[in-house]
Amino acid sequence: MSIKVSIKDISYRAISVKDVDIISKFTSYEVELQNFLVEDAINNQDMGISRTYLFFYKTSLAGYITLLNDSLRLDENLLDFFKNKNISYKTLPAIKIGRLAVDDNYLRQGIGTIMLMMSYFVAKNICETKCGCRFLILDAKRNKDSCKDSIHFYKKLNFKILKERNKGTTLMYFDIKLDQKFI
Repeated sequence: MSIKVSIKDISYRAISVKDVDIISKFTSYEVELQNFLVEDAINNQDMGISRTYLFFYKTSLAGYITLLNDSLRLDENLLDFFKNKNISYKTLPAIKIGRLAVDDNYLRQGIGTIMLMMSYFVAKNICETKCGCRFLILDAKRNKDSCKDSIHFYKKLNFKILKERNKGTTLMYFDIKLDQKFI
């Protein structure tokens, strides 16, 4: 995965009520993701439901990612895989990427990859120093336009498909503890 923007030009921070003007200018072809940022992200953070991070390219809002705690319900294949490792739980702890969006002006510049790298390091830090966390999970938004279908982006970063759904998303996971390459 190539990154076209320089990482040194990227900064991020948690969203706050001071960001209302900034987030109102965010544009995304996925209207649901644009609306979440403007209408729900700050309230969800205030209620302790999720934490949204704004990513800036130089001084412009280039994207955002929302993280929350969740669990991964293991399907038959993963149940067998973990039973062979003496782990017999039906669910395992995870950090969920609830939302990830890049402003339309910054698509295909590496911003999404940088945001996923940050989420990986957050999850890995939690796993190694704070509490149990085995997976990064997400619901990849599907789009009939293959250029806008996010599943290909996540597959390039070694996320695996757990379950196809009929509602326009595909449940995907990345096992933090396995010795696999993230990027």
